[in-house]
Amino acid sequence: MSLADLNSTHKPTRLHWRNILPRQFRPGLVLAWLVIAIAILWALVPGWFTDWSATEGVAGVQRLAPQAGHWLGTDQLGRDLYARIVWGASHSLSGALVAVALGLTVGTLLGVIAGALGGRSESVVMRLVDVLLAIPGLLLSLSIIILLGFGTVNAAIAVGITSIANFARLARSEVVRVRHSEYVEAAYGSGGTFFAVLWRHILPNSLTPVLAFSALQFGSAILAISTLSFLGYGTPPPTPEWGLLIAEGRNYISTAWWLTTFPGIVVVLVVLSANRISHHYSGGRR
Repeated sequence: MSLADLNSTHKPTRLHWRNILPRQFRPGLVLAWLVIAIAILWALVPGWFTDWSATEGVAGVQRLAPQAGHWLGTDQLGRDLYARIVWGASHSLSGALVAVALGLTVGTLLGVIAGALGGRSESVVMRLVDVLLAIPGLLLSLSIIILLGFGTVNAAIAVGITSIANFARLARSEVVRVRHSEYVEAAYGSGGTFFAVLWRHILPNSLTPVLAFSALQFGSAILAISTLSFLGYGTPPPTPEWGLLIAEGRNYISTAWWLTTFPGIVVVLVVLSANRISHHYSGGRR
């Protein structure tokens, strides 16, 4: 054996952090959880992070650039932008939570009915899902808000209704997949009733992807609610909702770039973090 062969045989293997760290401790996932945790703390205890008011301005400090006293600058009325972002987290996150809860509850119920019963029930439910999917989500949300009125709750309800079809379709496909599994057929063969098999075997093994999908929808709901507020169909001023902050700052984009940049960065970071968490727990772990 030559010296070259020995060197190639004993060449040390390069270790990568992907092969060392457990999946739940990889930097991307940890950073995503950190961003979500900070956003949740902002929503729950905003007073821990800022002493400034989100609605009351200070004379003589209008449109100040980011500096020591105002980390992210001030807006056109002298209100601290960082404080408005922190206090606005409760409106954006609570609205997204209501939207996801509505879509998850109603959509999963419809999907389980369609997948478990089949036949005419499945046809009716899936036709309803097709109708909802045929209408653009933003257009459907705007139509619902016009009927219900403006506000954070109504915007959340509108976004939640638009997500029902996605939850129903996923839940139905998972229930159908599990229903045709061998262990489900064995449960029926051993004398199990329909509701017993549904409760003990089908639901526990089919709802995990649906719950993982809800994390993805949480990020989408934040983006959708912010979009509605940006268009003027969401939370009315002076409520510091993230989408509304971006909308208010667009008139000063040439002279006060921070009014739109920082709220936009926060929305992007929270949405991407929710998507990263959903991707991890849905099985596509990288």
